[in-house]
Amino acid sequence: MQLTDAQRLDWLRLIRTEGVGPRSFRTLINRFGGAAAALEAMPDLARRQGKRLEPPSRAQAEDEIAALARLGGRLIAIGEAEYPRLLQQTDAAPPLLALRGAPILNRPAVALVGSRNASTAGLAFTERLARGLGEAGLTVVSGLARGIDARAHKASLQTGTVAVMAGGQDRIYPDNHAALVEAILGEGGAVLAEMPFGWVPRGRDFPRRNRIISGLSYGTVVVEAARRSGSLITARYALEQNREVFAVPGSPLDPRAEGTNDLIRQGATLVSDVPHILDVLGPIIERGPDADAAPARDRLDLKEQPDFWDEIDLDAPHPDEPGGQSLFHRPMPGLAERPDDPPEPADDLTRIVALLGPSPVGTDELARTAGVGIRVVQTVLLELELDGRIERHRSGAVSLLSR
Repeated sequence: MQLTDAQRLDWLRLIRTEGVGPRSFRTLINRFGGAAAALEAMPDLARRQGKRLEPPSRAQAEDEIAALARLGGRLIAIGEAEYPRLLQQTDAAPPLLALRGAPILNRPAVALVGSRNASTAGLAFTERLARGLGEAGLTVVSGLARGIDARAHKASLQTGTVAVMAGGQDRIYPDNHAALVEAILGEGGAVLAEMPFGWVPRGRDFPRRNRIISGLSYGTVVVEAARRSGSLITARYALEQNREVFAVPGSPLDPRAEGTNDLIRQGATLVSDVPHILDVLGPIIERGPDADAAPARDRLDLKEQPDFWDEIDLDAPHPDEPGGQSLFHRPMPGLAERPDDPPEPADDLTRIVALLGPSPVGTDELARTAGVGIRVVQTVLLELELDGRIERHRSGAVSLLSR
């Protein structure tokens, strides 16, 4: 399938209509036979439901497409050759994706996600995994966040990486990752966004992004995640999509490892080296995407899982009729509404303490990760040692003591 320019414009107007999300978009297309007919039916549908459903104008949709083109991007539609086949198999796959960069979305991929407040050991291991997976021919997918995500992207620049954004293509978050985005594009990687051009990401946009990260990938690897980490949402989506979930174990004394240790206890594959991932995914990748696979919602009971869209309920009665209720499904509170990214530590002491954990790490690696000189690190470590907060090991490495 390949949309015409007119069809692409209609698709964009329909999916940008308030109350229309991935599932209701699919229902509208099937019910009315196409986006143009669904748009024509909107006034009658809104009148019957007692709600306002107003698609953006053709001019507004044309402006979005033009703005994306000026940034070097394009819209790809589900069903088109360039649209990622693995993602297409998932429930709630985005009808349209804004893509910048190389057409690498159908290469075999693995997601690498984890803590924003990552330890130096966690970042070093992420780099090791990303390099090894890239050298094995796999694309590394992540969410452009600081910490584990950023290190995964940087370590796989040469072999191919895909960054999935929570906002629009012009709203890089965090904003200090603009240079990383340019590096990804310059090295033949790709940057994806589902949300409209100009959209500033909000708390619940990040879980929406996470189901794309897992959907693009044969498996999701979680490196350092606290029990309420957003990375666990990505793992949950991977399970719902019938994809493999991997977790890197950590010290029981480190809160950043509680989520990953829980995943392992619940059946995720333990990872301590790249072959542990390749041994599991190799046969699956060899079989390739299953074009006949049913959507995840048809395979699993997901009725109690939270949605992150205010989607129109096409089968709901009028609000004034018996049993009538709001036209839109309301998202569940909790993880989806939490701020996604705490501020980065401002001073050297706080930054270095945040990078330490129960696992020993060398001072050179600590200095490189913190972005400070070795003398700064040595000064901070001396202060921490006098305060009884670190342990020095024979190898010269240091670790944080639990208090």
